[in-house]
Amino acid sequence: MPVKPLKRLVILLISLCSNLYAQRISDTCIAAPYVGIHFSGHLPYGNMADRFGNNFAAGGTLGFKTAKNWFFEGDFSYIFSRNVREDVLTQLKTDKGNVTNNEGFPADLRVFERGWMSTLNAGKLLPLKKLNPNSGVLFTLGAGVMLHRIKLYDAEQKIAAVQGDLKKGYDRLSMGPAIKESLTFFYLSSNRLVNVNAGLECYQGFTKNVRGINYDGSPVESKQRLDILIGVRIAWVLPLYKRLQDNDIYYY
Repeated sequence: MPVKPLKRLVILLISLCSNLYAQRISDTCIAAPYVGIHFSGHLPYGNMADRFGNNFAAGGTLGFKTAKNWFFEGDFSYIFSRNVREDVLTQLKTDKGNVTNNEGFPADLRVFERGWMSTLNAGKLLPLKKLNPNSGVLFTLGAGVMLHRIKLYDAEQKIAAVQGDLKKGYDRLSMGPAIKESLTFFYLSSNRLVNVNAGLECYQGFTKNVRGINYDGSPVESKQRLDILIGVRIAWVLPLYKRLQDNDIYYY
C-alpha cells in the first residue's frame, strides 16, 4: 500500500475512534476510578488566624466515581506559607529585635508555616444539561486529620538554641480531627485530558497543642483550638479507564 493512502487511513481510524469515545462520554454516565493533583490557597479563621496568615496547599486525590454520579475519595494536602503571625522568638531577640548567632552577629533565621490535612470524602455530582452527564456541580463532605506547626530554618546553622530537637520547643505543633466541605465544578472531557475540578473548600480542625513546653516562655496552650481554612482549589483529574473497539469501558 502506498505511503500517502496508508497515512490517510490511519488518520481516519484515529478520528473515528475519537468520535466514538466522545459520543460515549457525552451520552453515558460512566463509573471509573480516578487520580488527581491539586493546588489551593486559603484564608485562615478562628484560632488559625491568630497564628498564621494566608497559606497555600498542594496534594493529591485517589477516588472512585459511580455510574450514578456518587464520588468516594481520599485526599491529602500539604500546607506551606511564610505568613506566620505568632512570634515565638521573643526569648532569642535582642533589644533591637534581631536574633544573633553563636558568634554574636545577626542570624539568618527564617520562619515558616508547615502542615497537612488528610480526609476521606463522599459527594454527589449534579450534572449540567449543557455539558455531559459526567460533568456538573459537585458537593462533597469529608472527615480526617489536620496538623500544623511553625518551622524554624537556621540558614547558616549557627544558632545553638534551635538545633536538633530544640526546635520543637518553638514549633507550636498542633493536630486533631477535622471536617471538610467543598462545592466545585467538575468537568470530565471527552479526551480524558482536560478534566478539571475547581471551586471552594473549607476545613475545620479541632486541634490541640501536643508540646509540653514553650521555650519562648509563653504558657503552654491547653484548650482545644478551632482552626478554620476557607479557600479556592483547582485540580486536574485523570479517570483510569481505557476504550476498546467494542465501545465498552475497561478499568486499568
